[in-house]
Amino acid sequence: MKTIREVAAKFDVSTRTIRYYEELGLISSTRSEGNHRLYTKKECAKLKLIFRGKRYGFSLEEIKEMVLLFDYDRTGMAQLERTITYGNQRIQQIDQAIEELLEMKEELLSLKKSFSERLEKLVEERDRHE
Repeated sequence: MKTIREVAAKFDVSTRTIRYYEELGLISSTRSEGNHRLYTKKECAKLKLIFRGKRYGFSLEEIKEMVLLFDYDRTGMAQLERTITYGNQRIQQIDQAIEELLEMKEELLSLKKSFSERLEKLVEERDRHE
C-alpha cells in the first residue's frame, strides 16, 4: 500500500491529480487509521494505464472505459477489444494530423521560397539604384 504522496511522487504528478482521478472513479483508495488515502498495487497499475492513455491522446472517458472493463471481464478480452477499437481510431486521427502537418509544411516551404526569391529581387533592385 502506498500513500497518495508516494503515488504522486512515483508518477511525478500532484496529489490533486490523483484525487481528481479518484473523484472520476478511475481509481479508488482505502483509508488508513489516520484517514490518509492508501493505494494498492492494482490501483497503481491502473494509474500507469491512465497516464499511458493520456500520453497517447485518449480522453479520460475512453481511458476510464478501457481501464474499468477489466473489473467487469476478468479474462481481459473486452478490455483488449475496446482498447484495439480506440487505438485504431486514435491511429486514424494521428494519420490525419500527420497528413495535415505535411501539407502545412509544403505550403510553408513554398511560401518561404517565394518570399526568398522576392527578397532577392528587392535586394538586387536596391543595389542597382545605389
